[in-house]
Amino acid sequence: MSSTPHFFTLIIGTEILNRRRQDKHFDFVTKILAKKGAKLTGSFIIEDDPALIVQTIRFIASQPNPVLFSFGGIGSTPDDHTRKCAAIALRNGVLYEHPEAKQIIEEKLGEAAYPHPIKMAELPKGAELLDNPVNKMPAFSLDERYFFMPGFPEMSHPMLEEIMKKLLPESKTYYRYTLTALCKENELIEVMEQMPKEVEFSSLPKLYSDGWRVSISVASHDKAKAKESFQKYIDLLEKKHIRYGLNDEA
Repeated sequence: MSSTPHFFTLIIGTEILNRRRQDKHFDFVTKILAKKGAKLTGSFIIEDDPALIVQTIRFIASQPNPVLFSFGGIGSTPDDHTRKCAAIALRNGVLYEHPEAKQIIEEKLGEAAYPHPIKMAELPKGAELLDNPVNKMPAFSLDERYFFMPGFPEMSHPMLEEIMKKLLPESKTYYRYTLTALCKENELIEVMEQMPKEVEFSSLPKLYSDGWRVSISVASHDKAKAKESFQKYIDLLEKKHIRYGLNDEA
């Protein structure tokens, strides 16, 4: 992609929110992005509500250079709303019968494709098919940035691996440095305020029986900036005579 993509996941399923099923997508997506030196900008788990699905897709589409990985709701049962919602959010709201999708479903299911499974061939205008390695029932994408996949991990995760090969063919190294200091995080705020926008930093405080500790993590694709920013924390800790320990690079 021409500019830095901002990755989002949309995980659709009332059964996840009511704990009848455990989500497996978030962990998988974050790991596969990390291998490419990328990360999520946001992740949403929502119920099977058409209005909410449309609103969430529209919100993600409004962000700078968005890439959406959506899981769930593309089947043919009455609670599968994602195909229609994608059409409303990103197209003219109309579903069209996709000839290739129709052919795949008919060849796979024969007469059993009717009356319900064939509905999976009704897709938004301009949809491109994603190959399903398990049962061949097609998923789809729009504009090479909105990817709508089944909720079943065994189907969608191989799809995502193929998508990532095309989206990010080359991995970028993300340089990360971390330390743990024996203090409260407010001791380091003056350095936090100096962090450049190219550098991701996080501060994770925790209270133990013997007092406060804070874990500081600094990361960037620019190794020099990451090191320079990290060194500012070390300099301040040593200036204040606060004990700290360096952690392994991630």
